[in-house]
Amino acid sequence: MKIGIIGAGNIGGNLTRRLTALGHDVFVANSRGPETLKELAEETGATPVRAEEAAEGAEVVVVTVPLKAVPDLPAGLLDGAAEGAAVIDTGNYYPQQRDGRIAGIEDDGLTESRWTERHLGRPVVKAFNGTYAQDILDRPRPAGDPARMALPVAGDDEPAKARVRALIDELGFDTVDAGGIDDSWRQQPGTPVYGLRGDVAAVRKALAEASRERPADFRG
Repeated sequence: MKIGIIGAGNIGGNLTRRLTALGHDVFVANSRGPETLKELAEETGATPVRAEEAAEGAEVVVVTVPLKAVPDLPAGLLDGAAEGAAVIDTGNYYPQQRDGRIAGIEDDGLTESRWTERHLGRPVVKAFNGTYAQDILDRPRPAGDPARMALPVAGDDEPAKARVRALIDELGFDTVDAGGIDDSWRQQPGTPVYGLRGDVAAVRKALAEASRERPADFRG
């Protein structure tokens, strides 16, 4: 598949490494320009582009930028994506540590990904937000391996969610359907599943045990 990755930090960089190794055609962008991605491109064979170009023709687009940077992404960022493209949101809200207070989340009760979705103007699938970046490289396992990790995946667009779950399976991880985007609070920072290195049963249990109340450390 043609995959666009917007954000080349720890998650974006390691997804670029794994997805190119699997044979996907990856176009990667960051906020500083394609010339700053030369080393990652040489290492992986990915094509460095401007953010405005990353989604062009892509069947999957990964948006992996700090939440506070979402409103500053270029207008029409996803307009050129392939019809029916799946948009993965890996974002998390860290009001005290990084993002500042976001009224839509704090006052209007939006989940992080619903807030992001409204800025992007396209449905998103929430995935990889609670995954340690290094695990993307170090912990893939074949299907059926008892040590295989599972990742929660939330989204309203069922075909897009199915595509993302298939891609995660290809990356070497099981998945658990975590419901729609309005249910994605169950995998936000401070919940039992966030950072969990567990199998399908453990992830389902953690999702079920989540509290809607945001921990004090993650409130603005």
